[in-house]
Amino acid sequence: MKRTDLDVLIVGAGISGIGAAAHLTQKHPGKSYAILEARDAIGGTWDLFRYPGIRSDSDLHTFCYAFKPWLEEKAIADAASILDYVRETATDYGVTGNIRFGHAVREASWSTEDACWTVVAEHAGERVELSARWLFCAGGYYRYDHGHAPGFPGAERFAGTIVHPQQWPEDLDYAGKRVVVIGSGATAMTIVPAMAEEAEHVTMLQRTPTYVLPAPAVDPIADRLKRWLGPVRAHRVARRKNILLARWVYRGSRRWPERVRRLIRRINVKALPDGYDVDTHFNPPYSPWDQRLCLVPDGDLFRAIRRGTASVVTDRIATFTETGVELESGEHLEADVIVTATGLKLLPLAGVSYSVDGEPVVLRDKLTYKGMMLTGVPNFVYAVGYTNASWTLKVDLTCEHFCRLLRLMDEAGHDWCSPEWPDPREPTRPLLDFSAGYVQRSVDEFPRQGARAPWELSMDYLHDRKVLVNGPVGDHMAFGALSETLEFQKV
Repeated sequence: MKRTDLDVLIVGAGISGIGAAAHLTQKHPGKSYAILEARDAIGGTWDLFRYPGIRSDSDLHTFCYAFKPWLEEKAIADAASILDYVRETATDYGVTGNIRFGHAVREASWSTEDACWTVVAEHAGERVELSARWLFCAGGYYRYDHGHAPGFPGAERFAGTIVHPQQWPEDLDYAGKRVVVIGSGATAMTIVPAMAEEAEHVTMLQRTPTYVLPAPAVDPIADRLKRWLGPVRAHRVARRKNILLARWVYRGSRRWPERVRRLIRRINVKALPDGYDVDTHFNPPYSPWDQRLCLVPDGDLFRAIRRGTASVVTDRIATFTETGVELESGEHLEADVIVTATGLKLLPLAGVSYSVDGEPVVLRDKLTYKGMMLTGVPNFVYAVGYTNASWTLKVDLTCEHFCRLLRLMDEAGHDWCSPEWPDPREPTRPLLDFSAGYVQRSVDEFPRQGARAPWELSMDYLHDRKVLVNGPVGDHMAFGALSETLEFQKV
């Protein structure tokens, strides 16, 4: 048997990778691990994105790790606070010393003969090779080097500055200038009120409206509970409350879409100026939660609109001009700065080239297992969070089940395991069943999901908790061991 460098190799030092390492430290302190991080800092999204106002779009009582309470005042927190929290977690659980920065993983190949992964990374222009019993992909599914940037006609004519949120220049001066932000997703909703604090005026130009809800930046119930119960116990109650509330909103939206649509509209009407054209700018043609709802802390977007420092235009772009954007309606938006908040690009499983026993892994031909493993890919785990709730809720559950699986294998003497789909004739569907444009552009490159557990990617935290924390381990799984003569034995 080949001698391996590590028990577990984690790809990515963002919130998922740090969480996975902390879980291993707590539940399997004897296992060796390392994190390979392509960049030179931890934190992933929260360190990379630098655009104005960047913050979470989930409450931190549920976005934080289950094992480390969020004790700050703001429930909807800015990126700097979240990054401090992730760094503190890495320090508290001894993770920082196990991170190898500047290591971009390119290839990962599994050998059944050796029961291990060989991973090739690029570091300082050189090839670095490591081996590990397990590979944990914690790179999320966003492409970090660049976002989605559709080609706008006439862009080369614009005399001002065009920026994409993922490549935000540190020296961008927009004070007293006219800004057009193209897009209507969470990024645009964040940038518009933040830039409106200094710009002359900010216009959010959208092709299609998004459902927007105000949420208190400071959770008043959690704040009150702190005085009665203390910060840690209050956090636990607030976490349970927010999990149930988010679940109720999502399930209610799917069951009674028109009722929820009317409720959101009433909230928007109350938050916006009298006579505002809510139905044009804040009434999407799709049902609630066909795409993600946008939360705006303390209604900051609505407040900027009421002050007149921001506005919303719903139209299509005809062309960029020397001084702004000309719309199909004939209206012209004057601009000194244009921000193309046009969405993210997805990248399945960190863009790594995978193979099993010399055969390339074609991701679209694989089926997810419990939302964390793939059929026919041994000793491989990936972390994908929820689209309808806080990302980290699912990551925590994935890590919990992974640690349970490691314990089972240690006790039984198994060297490898791989999910086995009982009936490949069953119908499948896309892994991310979500109508957002950034998903639809890339979803065919991802693995698929089945119609029932454990092959279905659940978006229900309470269901997943039963399955991943309290349910069986190793079901629908093939296990293998290596004999002293290195012959494969299926058990």
